[in-house]
Amino acid sequence: MAERKTILFLSNHFITLYNFRRELITRLLQRGHRVVLAMPAMEENQYFQDLGCEIIATPMSRRGMNPSEDLKLLRQYKRIMRALRPDVIFSYTIKPNVYGCMASNALGLRQVCNITGTGATFLKETPLAALVRLLYRLSLRRCYKVFFQNSGDRDYFKAHGMVEDNWALLPGSGVNLSQHALTPMPDDGEIRFIYIGRVMAVKGIEQYLDCAKAIRERHPNTRFYMAGFIEEERYRPVIEDYNARGIVDFLDFQKDIDAWIRRCHCTVLPSLGGEGVPNVLLESAATGRACIASDVNGSREAVDDGVTGWLFPAGDSAALIDRVERFLALSGEERAQMGLRGHEKMAREFDREIVISRYIQEAEQ
Repeated sequence: MAERKTILFLSNHFITLYNFRRELITRLLQRGHRVVLAMPAMEENQYFQDLGCEIIATPMSRRGMNPSEDLKLLRQYKRIMRALRPDVIFSYTIKPNVYGCMASNALGLRQVCNITGTGATFLKETPLAALVRLLYRLSLRRCYKVFFQNSGDRDYFKAHGMVEDNWALLPGSGVNLSQHALTPMPDDGEIRFIYIGRVMAVKGIEQYLDCAKAIRERHPNTRFYMAGFIEEERYRPVIEDYNARGIVDFLDFQKDIDAWIRRCHCTVLPSLGGEGVPNVLLESAATGRACIASDVNGSREAVDDGVTGWLFPAGDSAALIDRVERFLALSGEERAQMGLRGHEKMAREFDREIVISRYIQEAEQ
């Protein structure tokens, strides 16, 4: 058994730790380590307390930049770190990464950041993009280690001087192959597609709606599901109209999304960019479903074009429609083989055990 360590996780929400880090946290506890989670107070946090974690309620605004609130977060991180003197700190998402690093750098502590994607921040050159780059330069360059989930993000951060040689690549958050087990692709005469994610422009929602409308007119034996919160209200009337007309089936947020993935043949993610490695693609491929995704950082790591699904130019509705037509032209056996190849890729390259092992190595060195 390794020497007992104090390990601090910085997170912006319960759900990000629960969905993608709970296996790691469980493993660290089983190996005898003290695990402390600094995250906003939520009723669901009891799950981790029951596992044996200590919780430190850490309020934060997940979106937007408020200098007063962010300064409070930085001060709170410093207080937490001074009190705990953790052996290692693991952080995810922009604010825990940036303000956590500012605190840990000042105190001479070892922090491992994970760049889980950049969202829309760097898709356009804006004052916000310049500010975020500055914050990353002030924090990540002196960080002990920065994990990137795709090589495109790594190259961007290096080119803009936001990291030095303190980086490493991980296969996204990995996928739990037991939870997302291979299941046969449906064979009932109807071909079903699903979009999983927040309803917003940067996720390519307009391209998905364009595709659903065009394909449903030509192929009435298809269905297009949408699962996720409506983040941008301007899309609500369009989705309600398309739902009423049977162009899409809007499911809203689904707690058990795995059941819907298994019901479908193909997952579509038309994101305009800013992804880490999209978990919906990993989970769908692990289940044995084909994936059609835009050719952006992260998605191109998850999809082998023409093998496990297809890639298409981001923002190009006609190209997305073309890839869906190609999928529909396949035989049932060919579609099943595409899904099987996706599962094999996940087992070979994206098993969550790979990620867990890397983190345990960092914790116990």
